[in-house]
Amino acid sequence: MRLLALLFTATLFASPARAQQPPASSPDESSSPAQDGTKALPVSIAKIREALETTPPIVSLRTLDETPTFRLQIKERQKIDELLATLNFKAGPVPAGGLYMVEQNRVMFPWVDNPLRQQYGAFNQSELLTILIENLVGKYLAGKTGKIFDSRARAEAAAKDDVRAAVAQYCDSQPNLGAGLTICDTPVR
Repeated sequence: MRLLALLFTATLFASPARAQQPPASSPDESSSPAQDGTKALPVSIAKIREALETTPPIVSLRTLDETPTFRLQIKERQKIDELLATLNFKAGPVPAGGLYMVEQNRVMFPWVDNPLRQQYGAFNQSELLTILIENLVGKYLAGKTGKIFDSRARAEAAAKDDVRAAVAQYCDSQPNLGAGLTICDTPVR
């Protein structure tokens, strides 16, 4: 197999190298016609055999069994960051009709004269109090209840892991690794 690969490589590199050489003034034996009337190959088989005999054998078989190391790099995050860097969020949201229309409405219809056009003017005092209480409850109590439910889920997962470990330990201690026992044959969920 190595001989074929070396021969193939030699023929590939010998032909272009031969084409770049200036024409010889006197015919040499490599360009003389062979006995069957065809041109001789520009490759010497004797030189190939000599090179094959002088190549060092494989020093270690360990290099043949090495598995290649593949690396994967994801650059999508960088593209997303570059895209987000081009966006301008400093202006803030634009009201309907644009900033000039809001300013024109403020001048034409002052809040003092039109109490329903004021900010939160659509709400009476009891509705504003309800909104205030809902926001305070959401801010201070919702986070704590989320933590309570999260800690319960973590405790359930830890308990299930403990049961799996105990069943596995029991099955390993039984003769024949618990073969035939129902608890050892069915996986614990």
